Amino acid sequence: MREVGGREEGQKMLARSISRRGFLALPVGLYFAGRAARAQEFAGGDSWPQFRGNPALTGFSRSGLADSLRVLWTYEAGDSVESSAAIVGGVVYVGSQKGDLVALDLGSGRERWKYGAGSPIGESSPAVGGGAVYVGDLGGTVHAVSARDGKRLWAFKTGGEVKASPVVSAGKVLVGSYDQHLYCLAARGGNVLWKLKTDGAVHCTAAVVGGVAYISGCDERLRAVRVADGRQVFQLSSGAYTGASPAIMAGNAFYGTFNNDVLGINLVTRRVGWRYTNPERQFPFYSSAGAVDARVVVGGRDKAVHCLDARNGARHWAFNTQARVDSSPALAAGRVFVGSNDGRLYALDFFSGDKAQEFNLGGPVSASPAVAAGRVVVGTQDGRVYCLG
Repeated sequence: MREVGGREEGQKMLARSISRRGFLALPVGLYFAGRAARAQEFAGGDSWPQFRGNPALTGFSRSGLADSLRVLWTYEAGDSVESSAAIVGGVVYVGSQKGDLVALDLGSGRERWKYGAGSPIGESSPAVGGGAVYVGDLGGTVHAVSARDGKRLWAFKTGGEVKASPVVSAGKVLVGSYDQHLYCLAARGGNVLWKLKTDGAVHCTAAVVGGVAYISGCDERLRAVRVADGRQVFQLSSGAYTGASPAIMAGNAFYGTFNNDVLGINLVTRRVGWRYTNPERQFPFYSSAGAVDARVVVGGRDKAVHCLDARNGARHWAFNTQARVDSSPALAAGRVFVGSNDGRLYALDFFSGDKAQEFNLGGPVSASPAVAAGRVVVGTQDGRVYCLG
């Protein structure tokens, strides 16, 4: 399947400031507009400090990358890696089902330290801030360890599994638990500053923009919560169970559901602006979306990667893999990097969806790629961490 109307027509469509459905104006061509300008546009992308790379969960990196990537090193984690890596200061931080949080040298893959959580680390991905690394485990504990040497700083026990990834904001750590709460913990000390009760497990990672946290819940609701005091600003119905985390771009939220659709929500009008469903196959969207340049890219359990117009949900292109795509796409250097349960990591052209490269990594790839400092890092379910550059 190809992009509708080609790149020129697509750019004209994206240049319209407001869609007919009343979406907020979305910036177009800021980062992917011209290949010649890429080196300058992507300067400064040296870190990927949390799940999806930034608090808005857009999955976008300004890092420059080689036109053709190759595997630089691998690390044997000893068990499945479904946690997505963080990259800060030339160090990779990633968890595994073995229960280890490890720090690896980005240049060589050499292990710097290893911290034993005591329970498996599932999909919870490390967040790095203020000299500490935060991660949750399937035993329900949130851990804070020193980024320098891996020594425990504090641990906080919730009442359920922690599959959500922590987010660091203004001296606070936000993290959800399967005990149906969103917790706000002090980054120093780990004491509870507030907690918000929901009507279902908090599986997603909170997106934080403008002092407000957004969670797309297993209780079929999108909630907006003030980070300062935990007060709920609003909630609206998603119409379905949601495992994905919301990506926030230009006042809009984007996420998929188990009702086989992707939603675009205007956070000002607090209304669903559009719903996208694959016209060929009906399967859930578990992958969290990437968003930049008025486009939304998301993987589906229909075995495909979809690129949508952020203003109206129209499909630009779709790329078929050989298995479901739970991995969340990373967007960098004019490409889409995404894993599939077919054991491959794909690099796709952001504009057309054409395959630029693919890498057979052996085991299913449900973790999401991290992109920083000219490197792409991702783990696999057969227990390996790969670095490409």
